[in-house]
Amino acid sequence: MEKGSAVGRMRVLLLDAAPGELLDRELERLVGHGLAVTLNLRRVSDPAGVTEAWSDRVEFTDVDPFDESALIGEVVRGGFGYHALKSRAGVPLGAAFLAAATDRALVHRLRVIGRAGAGTDHVDLVAAARHGVTVTHTPGSNANAVAEFALAQLLALTRSPASYNEASHQGRWSAPTAPAVELSELTLGIVGLGRIGLALAERAQALGMDVQGYARRSTRTPVRRTASLEALLATSDVVSLHLPLTPDTEGLIGPAGLALMRPGSILLNTARGGIVDEQALADALRDPAHPLGAAAVDTFAHEQAAFASPLFGLPNALLTPHVAGMTGSAMADAALRCADHIAALLAGRPDGVPVVT
Repeated sequence: MEKGSAVGRMRVLLLDAAPGELLDRELERLVGHGLAVTLNLRRVSDPAGVTEAWSDRVEFTDVDPFDESALIGEVVRGGFGYHALKSRAGVPLGAAFLAAATDRALVHRLRVIGRAGAGTDHVDLVAAARHGVTVTHTPGSNANAVAEFALAQLLALTRSPASYNEASHQGRWSAPTAPAVELSELTLGIVGLGRIGLALAERAQALGMDVQGYARRSTRTPVRRTASLEALLATSDVVSLHLPLTPDTEGLIGPAGLALMRPGSILLNTARGGIVDEQALADALRDPAHPLGAAAVDTFAHEQAAFASPLFGLPNALLTPHVAGMTGSAMADAALRCADHIAALLAGRPDGVPVVT
């Protein structure tokens, strides 16, 4: 399939391809669907090798996807445009971008945005609907990975292996000042009982934890439910967040909610940064009289190049750069499913494809 044969085929821009060997699998899947692929090399670890391996089958560009003006420039370059765009790292796709990508002056106007992941809060969904752009994602693709990571966060905070490791490497025998707590002694409260929340509940119960949950929807689950979020916060030793960022959930955990938590309690956030008021969380962790004992945060209000947080430097805050879902299995599943969803929507076969409105 020569690059010249791309004329007349559906054009797809990969803003941030899957890493490592998964990149080849993702490209094979997209090209196999008969799509004309342009790969953004900005986040590719071996751009020279990838270019050499794929130069006869895909086009290439190099643009910072988090620079809106640069991204718009790529989309309108030459007046061609793209039919679809795939994102993995949550590149912001706002109203200005969507207007430019669907401009009638373009030969090809944007029809589909595919997210290799569950969250779509990076897309202006109102603007997408206004411009006729369908947004698809891959819910559940990282459920196991994120559930495992939440348990890793909890174990890191309750057993502190990293601090003991550091002391041991320095030749210090750092015995604990107080005995650690076992997971089976703790009550885990899960906010959001979707795929990830239920995956965490299953694993936590297998480890002997008492598990309860809160969700606004009244669907049946095997998890004991509390009557309110406030009740869950007040009766849990560990609170783990697993819900999307929406206007209703933005700032859901703030000063009032944090004040309800049990003495010495732990907050885990692998969902979205905007769900937690980070300044309120930082203030709580700095205050020795506050009931909150520690927090593990994998998602922030400001990420990537804009990464900043009032949590920086706090010893009782475990911070990681949005990596909870980054396992090989999860990323492969998300990338390949996203490719299939994009191809199906472009071909006019929407049945069974998850769409976000």
